[in-house]
Amino acid sequence: MKLFERFGDSSVKVGAGRGDNGTMAIANNAAIKVTVVDLGEPRQRPRPCRRWRPPIRQVIIVPHAANVSVRDRLEQILSRLNDRRHAEKAFVRLYEESARREADAADRRRQAGDSLGPLDGKIVSIKDLLDVAGEPTLAGSIIRRDAPPAQEDALVVQRLRAAGAVIIGKTHMTEFAFTAVGLNPHYPVPGNATDESLIPGGSSSGAGVSAAEGTCDIAIGSDTGGSIRIPAALNGIVGFKPTANRIPLDGAFPLSPVLDSLGPLARTVADCVAADAVMAGEQPKPPVGRAIAGLRIGIPRGRLFEDASPEVADAFAASLDRLEKAGAEIVDCTIDDLIEKLGEATRIGSIAGLEASRVHADWLGDETARVDDRVKVSLRRRILVADAAISALLQTRHALTLAMDERLSPYDLIALPTTPIAAVSIASVDNDAKEYDRVESLLLRNCQVANQFDLTAITVPMPGLVRPAGLMLVGRNGTDATVLSVALSAEALLQEN
Repeated sequence: MKLFERFGDSSVKVGAGRGDNGTMAIANNAAIKVTVVDLGEPRQRPRPCRRWRPPIRQVIIVPHAANVSVRDRLEQILSRLNDRRHAEKAFVRLYEESARREADAADRRRQAGDSLGPLDGKIVSIKDLLDVAGEPTLAGSIIRRDAPPAQEDALVVQRLRAAGAVIIGKTHMTEFAFTAVGLNPHYPVPGNATDESLIPGGSSSGAGVSAAEGTCDIAIGSDTGGSIRIPAALNGIVGFKPTANRIPLDGAFPLSPVLDSLGPLARTVADCVAADAVMAGEQPKPPVGRAIAGLRIGIPRGRLFEDASPEVADAFAASLDRLEKAGAEIVDCTIDDLIEKLGEATRIGSIAGLEASRVHADWLGDETARVDDRVKVSLRRRILVADAAISALLQTRHALTLAMDERLSPYDLIALPTTPIAAVSIASVDNDAKEYDRVESLLLRNCQVANQFDLTAITVPMPGLVRPAGLMLVGRNGTDATVLSVALSAEALLQEN
């Protein structure tokens, strides 16, 4: 079965001279200035794993106290990033000067009692596939360094700025948003926020790390087969994948237009709720949790639970136990047959791979293109598939999404482990192709169901684990508000001692 193809990945390293003020002017003399971060050398020695607690990799989560200004919080983060600037791996690019202006404006509004809403003054990082006016959108690839500069910010970035968000910088991603592991064959890997020797998950690797380590309040990522939820789960934070097309993709470099979604990663569900509303163009409302009592939660036993590590399986069982004791009805359900039918339909290639071959047709014939071989080889196979066959596949997928919607109708939502395993060491997959494929298959397996069947899903951290893993709540198409409200209550329940 090939629901979502596995590819090599790469994050981009941008090198340039720095001006006297520590910034670099972007193309066409645009007003915004950016700092180009030197990613430094690869790590030489992994550190041993330690028992997990809320992300601790020199975390500098500054409280949102009334006596702490947004500018002060920003400066503390920028100081930390400056200290590690020669070994930066989470951020590709920093917007120091524009972020300072945005922080100062947020402080002035606060002093005047004129808030723009829950995102006003929140420090936000954005994935390297979102347009920022005046600079090329690299999408994690070195071959796009000479691409034409974006004419305007991506629509979600415009909305975030209008809501008072402080855009601190762009975060690392795997090349063209392929792969779930987060490794980077060309440049250093942004190690997991809980232990730098562990994989961060992908493709929103830097987003997961930046949100978990506290170098932003909220990170914006994309999710085509789990690329928000996987790094969120592995780094011990929250990640939300909205229903596809609910949040506009204008100004986002595509992987698969049919499957792509944009969404937030953060340390709390409430921050994800606020960011989601702003990006969707909705009026943010105070987050209100839905009572757990009375919920009917389906558990899709079967292939999605195979090969789960004992630690993740035990944590999931304990999480279900808490939900059941809080009054939820836990009911086994079956969706394996629908997954198998889609697997049969995608024998010609995954939807993501087939669509991506069209997106990248301009360079696929160039044997010298500096793109990871695992990406090139797979896409070159998919470009040979006829358009008519792809159209037929998408029609089959549409019919199966309707069947899945009907199958899930008896339940308020379904629950399963976000990933059946926690983060493995970078060293274990870096030079072992077989182990890399095994790990990536497991990381993608559960999450991609939500993308393939046009559902919405969120991951929240499960307690009691040595290495973080997530509980994934999945809802039918368009039930985003329900999923978020249940997640608010589940988060509080799972955090109880």
